[in-house]
Parts: sequence; structure tokens; C-alpha cells
Amino acid sequence: MMTPEQTLSAQLRHLAIIMDGNGRWAQQRGLPRLAGHQQGAEAVIRTVDECLRLGVRYLTLFAFSSENWGRPEHEVATLMELLLKFLSSQRTKMLENGVQLRVIGDRERLSDAVQKALYEGEKQTETGDRLTLTLALSYGGRNEIVRAVRTLATKVADGFLTPEQIDGALLEANLDTHGMPSPDLLIRTSGEMRISNFLLWQLAYAELYFTDTLWPDFGRDEIQRATDVFQMRQRRFGLTEEQLTTKKNAHPEEKSH
Repeated sequence: MMTPEQTLSAQLRHLAIIMDGNGRWAQQRGLPRLAGHQQGAEAVIRTVDECLRLGVRYLTLFAFSSENWGRPEHEVATLMELLLKFLSSQRTKMLENGVQLRVIGDRERLSDAVQKALYEGEKQTETGDRLTLTLALSYGGRNEIVRAVRTLATKVADGFLTPEQIDGALLEANLDTHGMPSPDLLIRTSGEMRISNFLLWQLAYAELYFTDTLWPDFGRDEIQRATDVFQMRQRRFGLTEEQLTTKKNAHPEEKSH
């Protein structure tokens, strides 16, 4: 008989989170926004630890959007400094816990120092086999799809591909997230109910969970509430309930996802 953690990990392979509310958390306490971002970094550490405990294999965090470049310059600089500090402070822990770091987004807009730290972090943790931690940095879902389409268009123009050969699988193989399963569950904190240009292709059949909890307060209890809701939902992927029942009875060894 499987433990609750094993049952969950069989259903929830990939968790994606839009981390929202750092600024409001600080504002409510009369603190500078920096304090909210610092506490948000602590929430990331708690979430990684909990995913390891639960057996989640992929965790993708929306850390910095392509639109976030429009924020005040000093805040952007602060966020990048916090990112560098996080990578430095967590590298040994990631290696010890089998965490593989992965980055998606338009890296060319990041500073040379940040790009170098990200590359080194990915290289050093590439053998991690317990959890793939993906940071979406300078990331926008529309931009990701456009970049993938441009890659395919170039291959067509160069004669390596015909338009008829392009299908969903080929487009997906050229996205930043190639090789990863699509998210099973998306969590967004702070009470906002939108996906904000995050993983537009990949979230097509994800379950969505919105919480009023601000990101710096996010932790084990909130993850438990979200996963409890997730486990109660029936994922049909366009099929009817009767079709799912028939499929399950025909293949009892398969897990329902």
C-alpha cells in the first residue's frame, strides 16, 4: 500500500508556481520591498524542501517575467542580487539533495554575471535526479512560442523541414521546457486569478489553484491545501467520465493523471 506521499507523487509530477505578493507583504508591514523579496527567497527554499519530501519530480517557478524589466531599475538590480545570493547559498544543498537546476527564458537580457552564475549552477547540478528546479527568468510565454516558431521557420527556409512536418510535438520540442512533462498543477499566490503569460503552451491541461496567501508566507501548510484539492479533481483531458472509467478498467495498472 502506497503512502500519501507516494500516491501524490504518482499524480503530481510537475508543479508550477507563480510567486506573487512580495511587495504587498512588505507594504502591509511598513517594510521596503526588498524585505518582501528576501522573505520570498526563503519561501522558495521551503517549497523546494517540501517538493523533495513529497516526491515531486519537477518544480517550475516564475521568478522574473519579461515584463518585470519595466520595474524601477534599483528593484531589478536588487532582484538580480538576490538571485545571485540564492544560487551561491543553495548550490551545495542542491548537490546534496539531487536537485538539478534549469533555467528558461530570454537569457540574453540578463547581465553577464547572472548568466555565468546560472550556467555554472546548471552545469554543476546536471546529474541531480530527484527534483528538476526550473527558474523562469526574463520569461514570457508568448516570447517563448515566438522563439520556437522562428527556429522552425529557419529550418523550413534552410530546407531541413517542410511546413507539413510541423505539428504540436515538434513545436513542443523547440520550447524552453523541452524534455519536461507539462505541469499537472499551477499554483498562484496573492489572490490574483490569471496566468500572466506563464507557460501558455504547457498549461493547457493543468489544474489551477489560486490562494490569497502572499508568497513570503507560502509554505508546507499551503502546499498541503493545494495538493489536497488537486487530488480531489478528476483530470479528463477532453474525455468523458465514462470514457475514463472504461480506460481505467481496461488498464488497471495505469495511474489516472
